Amino acid sequence: MTGFNKDEPVTQYDPNQPPPVERIVVSEPVYTETVVVQRESNTGWWIAGGLAVVALIAIFFLLSNGGRDDQTEIELAQARADALAAQAQADQAVLQSQINGAQQSVDIARSEAARAQADAIRAAAEARTEMARASQPVIIQAPAPQPAPSPDVATVTTTSPQP
Repeated sequence: MTGFNKDEPVTQYDPNQPPPVERIVVSEPVYTETVVVQRESNTGWWIAGGLAVVALIAIFFLLSNGGRDDQTEIELAQARADALAAQAQADQAVLQSQINGAQQSVDIARSEAARAQADAIRAAAEARTEMARASQPVIIQAPAPQPAPSPDVATVTTTSPQP
């Protein structure tokens, strides 16, 4: 089916007018945020638990022996001191593991923030580029002002007073 001028097909638009131009208006850039949750290591807890079990076994072994003498008391005190030292080492390992996990979380957050900032800068630059492409210069034409006509004609002579 053809329109009035027999060359163009019939559409919902006026055939004598050019088709409308679609324009996409960019409002505000969309920001996204990615949160990565990384599980911390349980190695420190396993070490602490193992050392505590070894210390408890040593204490039960020493307590279950029948007669005690001075040597047994010395060994018991030594076992208690070893158990306390092992517990301190386990606690230190747990703390170091937590510190490492926190440092990794901080590093991940910093890298995500840097990536988000770079995305925001890129989006702003793209928006400015699109706005520059979309804008067209506005030309205003106005006639130049004409001097007002004067009723008297000015005559300059050599005898005219000079200011």
